[in-house]
Amino acid sequence: MDPASQDINLNSPNKGLVVDQAESLSDVPVEGAVGNSVSPLPPGLTEEEAEELRTELTKVEEEINTLRQVLSAKERHAAELKRKLGLSPLNELSQKINKSWQEVQTSNAYLSASATLDDIAQSEVYKKTQETLSQAGQKTSAALNTVGTVISRRLGDMRNSATFKSFEDKMGNLKYKVVGPKGNGDAVSSPTDTTPTQENPPF
Repeated sequence: MDPASQDINLNSPNKGLVVDQAESLSDVPVEGAVGNSVSPLPPGLTEEEAEELRTELTKVEEEINTLRQVLSAKERHAAELKRKLGLSPLNELSQKINKSWQEVQTSNAYLSASATLDDIAQSEVYKKTQETLSQAGQKTSAALNTVGTVISRRLGDMRNSATFKSFEDKMGNLKYKVVGPKGNGDAVSSPTDTTPTQENPPF
């Protein structure tokens, strides 16, 4: 007994019996088949009309597929022509942006806004505000320049003071004590004193 020809449905009254496969598959509806449509017809539609609609739908779907193939071929051809002309997607984007900007510049809204801005720039209030801001900027710049000069002079005075000289001398001596005469091959000396104050550092 061939297992492929046995009825394996456990609820079948013919379970375990040999069944002719040609007969067993003939009653099974195929999903998606147009002729074996199980769905009921809409009201007011005869079987002949439904069959005509199905035929027309099949034709339209075939035309859509054909048009898709033609469109794909045309797009490939256009891409090849652009490549031969040296047109890259970046160039195309740049051209589209330039074209869009030109369209914006010639639009009524842009021209109206531009005219309004020109009117504002020519108004007395705008001119006075601009003049006031200009004067304020000049005064601020002069004040900052004066402050910078004062700070620079004060730092120069401080550097020339006895306190700073004493501090600088002590730092030089400390550096000499830490680095010693072997630092960089030359003896390091204090900026104001050539001999160290103490020969043996305490540490």
